Amino acid sequence: MKSLLWILCTLGLLLCTDADSGTKPNFVFMMVDDLGIGDLGCYGNTTLRTPNIDRLALEGVKLTQHIAAAPLCTPSRAAFLTGRYPIRSGMAAKGRMGVFLFTASSGGLPQEEITFAKAVKGQGYSTAVIGKWHLGLNCEDSADHCHHPNSHGFDYFYGTIMTHLRDCQPGHGSVLHHVHAHIPYTALGIGLVSLVLLHIRGTITVTRKVVYVFLVLVGVFVSLFGVLLYTFPNLNCFVMRGAEIVEQPYTSENLTQRMTSEAIEYLERNSQSPFLLFFSFIQVHTGLFASPLFRGKSQHGLYGDAVMEIDWSVGQIMQTLERLNLKQNTLVYLTSDQGPHLEEISIHGEMHGGYSSIYKAGKSTNWEGGIRIPGILRWPGVLPAGKVIDEPTSNMDIFPTVLNLAGASIPSDRVIDGHDLMPLLQGQVERSEHEFMFHYCNAELNAVRWHHPNSRAIWKAFFFTPDFYPQNSSACFHTHICFCIKPFVTFHDPPLLYDLSRDPSESTPLSPDTEPQFYSVLKVIRAAVSRHTQSLKPVPLQLSPLQIVWKPWLQPCCSSLSQLCRCERDHQIEKLRH
Repeated sequence: MKSLLWILCTLGLLLCTDADSGTKPNFVFMMVDDLGIGDLGCYGNTTLRTPNIDRLALEGVKLTQHIAAAPLCTPSRAAFLTGRYPIRSGMAAKGRMGVFLFTASSGGLPQEEITFAKAVKGQGYSTAVIGKWHLGLNCEDSADHCHHPNSHGFDYFYGTIMTHLRDCQPGHGSVLHHVHAHIPYTALGIGLVSLVLLHIRGTITVTRKVVYVFLVLVGVFVSLFGVLLYTFPNLNCFVMRGAEIVEQPYTSENLTQRMTSEAIEYLERNSQSPFLLFFSFIQVHTGLFASPLFRGKSQHGLYGDAVMEIDWSVGQIMQTLERLNLKQNTLVYLTSDQGPHLEEISIHGEMHGGYSSIYKAGKSTNWEGGIRIPGILRWPGVLPAGKVIDEPTSNMDIFPTVLNLAGASIPSDRVIDGHDLMPLLQGQVERSEHEFMFHYCNAELNAVRWHHPNSRAIWKAFFFTPDFYPQNSSACFHTHICFCIKPFVTFHDPPLLYDLSRDPSESTPLSPDTEPQFYSVLKVIRAAVSRHTQSLKPVPLQLSPLQIVWKPWLQPCCSSLSQLCRCERDHQIEKLRH
């Protein structure tokens, strides 16, 4: 009976929306980069002002158990766009590196994947992504754009292909300085010392020629690393409009203002027809920046200034929807791609990471601080104002929600892991459809969440956990980010078990002595893992070493390599100057 009521209500909603406005509902999705759930006033922060985002929460629905499908940028965004765990699309790595670091990599979101933008285009929608993409660009040459947003259903693109890195922000150092954390110095040192000892004892003979060759190889390596360090910003930090590079390298301090202006222009151009706008913030990823208007305004240094600028941008977009009389017919969604980067420390020793609130750890981990993210949805007259939902939901849920509202069919030839949020948001049901959630660290199944159907318990089992450094912290300061592989993790048998309904901070693991259901809960979880694993199909890995390595023939360049690919032809820059 409830299902019938829901179908009738949904049908009535769509008919009323069309009758009142003459259009299907519009969509504005805003994703902040590396924002902590504790950074916003509406999620409990009392010292960082975010009035526009807080107002959005007051006028809509706030989700308090909104979960990112992955704790890193690239796989989380792939899951958001497709409604599928990134392991299904090959957007999950098997090694240490779980994201793209070069625009001239050949990996990316496969064209076989269906994004919500691609799905709603068939229903008459114009679609745009403004801001960060981070899902690849080229496959075989520097202009094939096989992974470009235009190849995934977005009519319009203005933004960056890569993520914003320290190298893109002068004076903030380089992400490549952390390469030393990945070099096996101990093994190399032992090997070198062993070689010297064996030579001294006469067991082997090391000729001068071998020594010279070794020194030449070291020199070549150091030289290449120096060239890479020098050219990295020019080759990777650029802004595109559509298929054209309009600024290379970009100036970051006014980037949020320019992208906000671009979003407003897009809304003005498309106000008379249904649209989907995905506004993907560059901030607050390292290296941090804020425009002069916001610099020094917060109590939390440059990080707080950047959050305040994001809040301003949200306010500008919301004001534009009101001015264009689009507010009543637009579903707005605000979130983060994952938790905050707690290990981020500037070259001056300042903490540049966000706040996870009461939740443990941050970005790159599947502790709650790494995957529990803000989730705010507003649609006046359709969604109740001021409602708070404490049920497990996922950023993958946006995919089926959008398709159903736009009148598009859910793909039947693949597994869709997200669930339509509308019944939960409107109060047609009280419980989330997510009984199990599978938390991957790259391509490794790290943890499983079970929302018991007959109780309020939310069990979470960890098969392995990252080794924090220092040990009494909840971060991996020795490697700048936590990894998913040996020797950086500890495996658990039996798995660590928590009940998040009683221990949301994951402070004390349960045991057979403290939890009578310990073994029965793990038995259910293991059965769910078996079913989930059987649903996976082999796909090409998009984040393998071969796919993520820099390939010169794929390098985008708006001028020439002799000019270090420099250019500046973005009208938004001239607009700000005047």
